[in-house]
Amino acid sequence: MTGRGTGGVDRRSVLRSAVAAGAVGATVAGAVSASAGTAAAGGAQPTGADSSTTEPSFHGVHQAGVLTDKQRCAAFVAFDVTAADRAGLTGLFRTLTTRLRFLATGGVPEPLGISAPPSDSGVLGPVLPTDGLTATLAVGSSLFDGRFGLSGHAPLRLRPMTAFADDELDPAWCQGDLLLQLCADNADTVAHALRDLAQHTRGAMQVRWRIDGFASPPRPSGTPRNLLGFRDGTANPDVTSARTMDQVVWVVPSLGEPAWATGGSYLAVRLIRMLVEFWDRVSLNEQERMFGRQKDSGAPLDGRVESDPPHYAADPTGDVIPMDSHMRLANPRGAGSDALRMLRRGYNYDRGTDGNGNLDMGLVFCSFQQDQDRQFVAVQKRLAGEPLVDYVTPFGGGYFFVLPGVRDGSDWFGSSLLT
Repeated sequence: MTGRGTGGVDRRSVLRSAVAAGAVGATVAGAVSASAGTAAAGGAQPTGADSSTTEPSFHGVHQAGVLTDKQRCAAFVAFDVTAADRAGLTGLFRTLTTRLRFLATGGVPEPLGISAPPSDSGVLGPVLPTDGLTATLAVGSSLFDGRFGLSGHAPLRLRPMTAFADDELDPAWCQGDLLLQLCADNADTVAHALRDLAQHTRGAMQVRWRIDGFASPPRPSGTPRNLLGFRDGTANPDVTSARTMDQVVWVVPSLGEPAWATGGSYLAVRLIRMLVEFWDRVSLNEQERMFGRQKDSGAPLDGRVESDPPHYAADPTGDVIPMDSHMRLANPRGAGSDALRMLRRGYNYDRGTDGNGNLDMGLVFCSFQQDQDRQFVAVQKRLAGEPLVDYVTPFGGGYFFVLPGVRDGSDWFGSSLLT
């Protein structure tokens, strides 16, 4: 059974019409949940369940927030750079480095005197806790349009995100000169960091779009779940293996990218609304066949536990795991499948209700990879027309390039690009 209707009618069009008409009532719901698990490598130190005691390092060959274990709360903020010239862009990157270094390290804000505005909002108290804060800065293709003398210096595969077959992209929610991923253990820490940056970068960059996310804890164990109730991130590559990360995530010299890009990574961000009210009316059997996994355990439909590999060779016609299931399309586990691997690090979002009173929930899908076309784009093309598209609507996001890490106290974001 698939997500399509019978008689040649595309159920997705019917669902869209119902949403537009406000045919479904809504219950307002909010959720903030805890994170769990530990993993880190490269530029980040291991982050445990209590990341307030073991903080990711701000300095390193790679930025934190890529391999770092997911924190509870996140904000994804795209910016248009409004700095007038290359000197202004350089100043912006230096300021971002200084502020984010302080916010990630914590301490006492600088006193400016009683006659001046305070140097800090005071939201987190007189002494800033680090609260597991990580900041990941990435650049979009529009930064290389000639305004700052960077034409010809863009990463080879960086370009604007174009719509796939089942997308409904809103330009107001797409792209940006910069993308900042802010993550921490508590929402006020993320909000505080964003306010601090707004205070110190006024006139140099302007918010283009923003969406907040939260990470669900494992329920009851294993990989956290998305808002469709299925585990999200199963079979991710091993972030503790430097060799694997150099094959999957990080740009290395042998790829032919500009020298400054070594140590960075391509980032694909997809803002995906989930039509949860319609999804909740679908039978469990059909839901599981769309994903190819059991909802309770996360195991493949031919397995027992989440970590079991699917046995496609024993199921060549898809009698157990359908040929058009999400997991089988995304990773067929055949010749060449290793080249499709990417690191997924998504967050759930809940924006309340839309203008028709329908629940506005979904996923901020993030994938990090060393080759955008070989990995993310290739997988997305394989998923075109899957049954799941009846219940999800990608509406925004973009392609970005994560800058190499800030190596020490004298380094700054983009130094290898701008000097």
